[in-house]
Amino acid sequence: MEYFINAIRYKYADFSGRARRSEYWLFGLFSLLISIACIILDYVLGTDFWSFPYGLFYVVFGVATFLPGLAVSVRRLHDVGKSGWFLLLIFIPIIGAIWLLVLFCTDSENGPNEFGPNPKGLGNPPGDVVELQLQ
Repeated sequence: MEYFINAIRYKYADFSGRARRSEYWLFGLFSLLISIACIILDYVLGTDFWSFPYGLFYVVFGVATFLPGLAVSVRRLHDVGKSGWFLLLIFIPIIGAIWLLVLFCTDSENGPNEFGPNPKGLGNPPGDVVELQLQ
């Protein structure tokens, strides 16, 4: 939950730097769980839109988390040494989604790369300070 809150509060539209696998996947997990809760809440309160299965709470949550989700995805790609433009692979049917999934599951590059120091602190030059978590 901490990664989700940090992404929303401190890194809302921060496309620079790197994101660990755990930051990316835990952000996605909590986004999914909150989305399901919003859908249930919309159904219970009757705030769905006509014949659409989604309602007001789900739409507001989706709009609010679109930019942080995009930012954490770009930072995750930076962590494996790829540009954020690689997100456009999603528009290649089937192959693009598989390629992105592999990139999102790949371990970090050791040491610093052009996007910043390794967020795990591994392989960084001695004396290089890396802020692992915002408090």
